[in-house]
Amino acid sequence: MNRAELADFLRRGRARLAPSDVGLTPGPRRRTPGLRREEVAQLAGMSVDYYTRLEQSRGPRPSRQMLTALGRALRLTDVEQDHLFHLAGEEPPRHETASAHVRPGLLMILDRLHDSPAQVVNDCGEVLAQNAMAKALVGDVMSRPRRERNLARLFFLDPAARTLFPPEDFEGHARAHVSSLRAVAAARPDDPEPTELVAELRAGSAEFARLWDEHEVSRRNEATKRFLHPLVGLLELDCEVMVSHQHHHLLVVHSARPGTDAYERLRLLRVVGLQDMSPSRS
Repeated sequence: MNRAELADFLRRGRARLAPSDVGLTPGPRRRTPGLRREEVAQLAGMSVDYYTRLEQSRGPRPSRQMLTALGRALRLTDVEQDHLFHLAGEEPPRHETASAHVRPGLLMILDRLHDSPAQVVNDCGEVLAQNAMAKALVGDVMSRPRRERNLARLFFLDPAARTLFPPEDFEGHARAHVSSLRAVAAARPDDPEPTELVAELRAGSAEFARLWDEHEVSRRNEATKRFLHPLVGLLELDCEVMVSHQHHHLLVVHSARPGTDAYERLRLLRVVGLQDMSPSRS
């Protein structure tokens, strides 16, 4: 681990970003350009003290998960992300698999969707980034351990994950998860992520095993989805899915049509703010 070079790289990465670049409010006038240390720590989901020690060349080696979070917070490119891993003495992630590194351009779009819940997921269903409205709708998934960020795992193995869906919609969600995962597993037979996830879900959920044996195949696409939020009630939202093929990433955006009850409830949800009321779902 090259602590001095890592510290310099982090400081320079922080200095080149403005709060508006990462979806934050600028606030009072700043004496120096760039993000504050506490803002980077917040975006990366780490303590300010730990991040400060990294910038002061005295922190312990970050985990691979933390390096990925730092790369996302600083909006690093693929090359910069690999460099960050090398400075920390780690081998960069393999790019032929579904990388957890979200491209800066995709994060920029996410940050600018102030009125609509939106999140980036990989094609196996792991949530990689959320905007404020998505956190208000489904909870702050990024604050949880990585295993608890996969939407399919939550849906089939955690009963609480279904609490904000109308019960009559369970079957449709279940089939969508299974058929999408089957397509991914077939497309990437040498990638252990979908293979291991399928094995875990088949062993842990009779419902998943039953649907898997039906051999339905599909991709995540546009739909109308209903959510039962504990504060604002039923929201019927249009779901748009935009695909970034290079990294197997999906930008999932939920919106409501002006003039509908859901539109007014979505506006109310924005006022309610960030509340981790329940487990995430797609």
